[in-house]
Amino acid sequence: MSVISKPVARTVNPEANRKNIIDVATIEFAEHGLAGARVDEIAAKTDCSKRLIYYYFGDKDGLYLAVLENVYRRVRTVEAEMGFERWAPEEAMRRLVAFRFDHHFQNQDFVRLVMIENIHNARFLHGSEVIRDLSAAAIDCVDAIYRRGVAAGVFRRGLRALDIHWQISALSFYNVSNQATFSALFDCDTRAPATAKRLRQNVIEAILRFVSLPN
Repeated sequence: MSVISKPVARTVNPEANRKNIIDVATIEFAEHGLAGARVDEIAAKTDCSKRLIYYYFGDKDGLYLAVLENVYRRVRTVEAEMGFERWAPEEAMRRLVAFRFDHHFQNQDFVRLVMIENIHNARFLHGSEVIRDLSAAAIDCVDAIYRRGVAAGVFRRGLRALDIHWQISALSFYNVSNQATFSALFDCDTRAPATAKRLRQNVIEAILRFVSLPN
């Protein structure tokens, strides 16, 4: 007598579903922008239906905001775990700049999403307390290193942590945001390992010269 086996009930894991959706949506929004990305495409590349995506995130805008918050949370979480207080101020600043340069170079979707948000005049950033809090933590990180450097007599006085953060972000961001045009105009592949290594070192030295006391 044959035994008819019952179908195994599928276990629903909401957190895994959300992560899967956000991972796929990150690529879609980075490649196609807010207007060009399609929820149908995102659903087709995940194990979730379009209806379930809307259940989790409300609508397309809600999904985009979740993606944006996630990429900011990811970089700030790793940065917070690096423990810059373990190193002397100059070394801590060097490591912070290197980390941010490497992050942008290795996570180019982050740069593209920030560029997209600028196209939309930071409309979603303005409405996100999560991203504002994460950004405040980034400034606090710079400020803590800078203040220790001033107290140790190696960094010059009178600088604002926000300005230092701006310099680091500008140099690290440009290396990705203008990668295609710069390479085409000057026949220089900024993605090549040797070139990226040289630019990384240049950015570190530029920031250290900016904050350090003159010799």
